[in-house]
Formats: sequence, C-alpha cells, structure tokens
Amino acid sequence: MNNRTDSRTGSRVDSRRKPRTRAAAGSNRKRRRPKRGFAAWPIWKKILIIVFGVLILLISLGLAILASKYHKINTKTLDTEALNISQEVTENVAQTGYLNVALFGLDTRTDLTEDVEGTRSDTIMIASINLETKAVKLCSVYRDTYLQQDDGTYEKANAAYSFGEAQEAVALLNKNLDMDIQHYVSVDFKAMVDVIDALGGIDIDVQQEEIDYINGYATEIIKNTGVDTWAVTDPGMQTLTGTQATAYARIRYTSGDDYRRTERQREVLTQIVKKAQNSNLLTINKIIDKVFPEIQTNFTLKEILSYSKDAMKYQLGETTGFPFDKEAQTLSGVGSVVLPMTLESNVTQLHQYFFGEDGYTPSSTVVAISGEIEDKASSLGTTDSDDMTYYNQDWSSDGTDYSGNYSSYGTGTTDQTYGEETTDQTGGTGTVDQTGGAGTVDQSGTTGTVDQTGGADTQGY
Repeated sequence: MNNRTDSRTGSRVDSRRKPRTRAAAGSNRKRRRPKRGFAAWPIWKKILIIVFGVLILLISLGLAILASKYHKINTKTLDTEALNISQEVTENVAQTGYLNVALFGLDTRTDLTEDVEGTRSDTIMIASINLETKAVKLCSVYRDTYLQQDDGTYEKANAAYSFGEAQEAVALLNKNLDMDIQHYVSVDFKAMVDVIDALGGIDIDVQQEEIDYINGYATEIIKNTGVDTWAVTDPGMQTLTGTQATAYARIRYTSGDDYRRTERQREVLTQIVKKAQNSNLLTINKIIDKVFPEIQTNFTLKEILSYSKDAMKYQLGETTGFPFDKEAQTLSGVGSVVLPMTLESNVTQLHQYFFGEDGYTPSSTVVAISGEIEDKASSLGTTDSDDMTYYNQDWSSDGTDYSGNYSSYGTGTTDQTYGEETTDQTGGTGTVDQTGGAGTVDQSGTTGTVDQTGGADTQGY
C-alpha cells in the first residue's frame, strides 16, 4: 500500500511523492568537478607549452640529423700536446668559459679528404664564443702578418698551414697570440659557394669599385667549382649568389687592400650566420648534405651535438682584424709583410677585445717573439710598401661564360671605365688589358692567363 499516516498530523500521505526542497532539487543536477592539471591552465599557457614542445622536437630532429650525417665530415685530430699552449696561458683563468676556434679558408683545388700540405690558408680567423652569454666575437689574422713559425723561423702567418696543415696553423696562433685554441674548422672555396647557395644567397651592399673585381674573381671560381652565376652589373644592396659572394670576399685591390678584404670576409660570414639561424630544418639538412663533405675539423660528434643545442642562441657581435697597430713593409728576402707594432702591445689589445682583460700581461714567449720581430725587421731592412703584394696577382682564367645576361667573356667586346682604371675586354679568344692601381693586367681568353705586375713583389694567390 502506497499510503501512510503522518505521525505529526495524523493525516494520510502518499508515499510515492516526496516533497521537493531546494536542497533536494539541486541534488538532481550534475555537479561539476574542478579542472586540474593541464586542463586548468589558461589558453595562452597551453599555446606556449605546445610551441615549446614543437621547438624541442625540431631541435631533437636537428640533432638526430647531425648525428646521422657526422660521418660525412672529414675529421682530423690534433695533437693537443703540440699546440703551443703555454703554461702561463693555462694558468690564466680569463679564457675559462670560452670556446676558441680557428677558422681557415683554403685556396685549394683539391678535395679536403686529400693531403693539402703545401696549401696556404687564404683566410685566417679566430672565433671566440662566450659559453655563458653565447656572444661570439670574430678576429681576422692578416695572412701576411710576420710571426714565428713552429720551428722558430719567421714567415707570413699563412705559411704555417702549408708547412703542417691545421696542426701547425693552430699552434702558430697559440704561440704568437697567447691563445688557448684546441679546435679548428677548415673549408675551401667550394664549401663557401655551396652553403651560400643553399641559403638562397646573402645580402651585400656592393660598391661601384668592387663590381669588376667580383666578376673577374667569379670567372676563376666558376672554372674551379663548376658553379655558374651571372654578372654583377650595378652597385647597391643586393642578394649575391655563392659564387658572387665568394668572389666578393676575395677582393683585395680596392682602397684598404688586404685589410678591407678581411672585413669583407667577416661580413660574408656574419650574413651566413644570420641567414642560417632563420632557416628551416629542410634548408639546414640541405646545407649539411652539401657542405659536410667539404669541411675538415677535429670537433667530435659529442662536441658538435653539445654546442648545436644552443645554435639559435649564439649572437655574432664584434669583428676586428689583427694586428691592430701595424705597418705594411717589404722585408728583404721575405717580401711584403704586415709588421705588428709591437706584437706584445697588440696581444694585450687582443685579450682585451676577446676576454675583457684590462692590462693583460703577455707571456714571456710573446715578449721574446715581439723583440725578435723588431730585430729582424731592422736587420733585414724595410722599404715603404705602398705597392706591396696586395696589388700583385697571378691566377688563371679560361674566360668561362657566365649564365644569364653576362656574355662579354664569350661573344662580344666590353669597354669599361671605372675610377682610375680602364678595362678593355675581348670575348672568346680575345684579350683583356686592364690598367689600374700600381700594375697592369693582361688576360687571355679561353686558354690564357692573367698576370698582374706592380710593386716590388709578385705572389701567387
């Protein structure tokens, strides 16, 4: 029976119906549980976490790509015991926390897997990386700088690579500059061309006086690398191809001579780094495939992976050239050189530049070398070198045609006047007679050579 008696009132009530109170009515609704964990985070925080996760994935993929293709690099170890790192330098804590790397650009026509002994380093740079701040500073060492070689003799800085490849070249830098450099990277022209092309070119502000030299050097680069391009025709900011940019970096016949050339080299390297840091994984993979076989280094896979994790954090800042205080002279029996004035004071400035060391005291080795350079310069005799080897060149060209609209080397004649120099060009098998600066250039067409006379000395490039 569904009816019952209410004990308070004595009346009968229907047990099938229950009184609905506010609490009872509310109890029929589904109670929401509070959000916890990731679901409780605001939307902006979720987006940041997702983006961060994607970046980590990309970095991991990048590192995986590096690891899988490390074997493409030509690795060659250095004997660290023979790198001329003095005890005075190792006891100096200022270089602690920095990674110093020697960078060599080789004017070689052979694969870096082969023996390159006898090849001088066309470009010498030191990159110093502050591992805490990720700031990177570059310093070019002028290749004609008169320094002490590993065997105690004195020669131009670029001679060390021809004597003992990277081993002696790194040892020379440590010995003469009080540096602690234990890593190096060597590349040839082909590597520079390929990496710039893989990045889609780099932006350079070309000056009027540089145009003809870019096109001239590009002819030789095309011949030796097989990578074609078109001519630069106008000055101003523009995107240069790998061949054009490499040719630009080789110019040393405009105002500023070899000093200006090293500035161009640092400018090209800076633009490469900037563009690479903004490239996608596909482009980086393309660069690795192209360039790794054209690199020689002693970096291990473990080291590459470790430093690559912070690749996007590195900030390329100041660049400069060494020596800071210098004189360009021609030494009897040696040729045109750059003399540090003095080596001791220049090394002090270098350590201030790289490591912020105020009043650095050079090692006893540098002090001794500094004195010997002064004595040798005095005993050998010097002459004013306004017309030194920066103006002298000996390189081959076969008049290779450029693609695109550049046809003066192949089908026609071009007469150009620029500055104080005049160029008369004949295409095909004709000749180029160029007068300018301190010398004269005679260039034959498809089978000829370029010889430039000027100054007191002639040096192969």
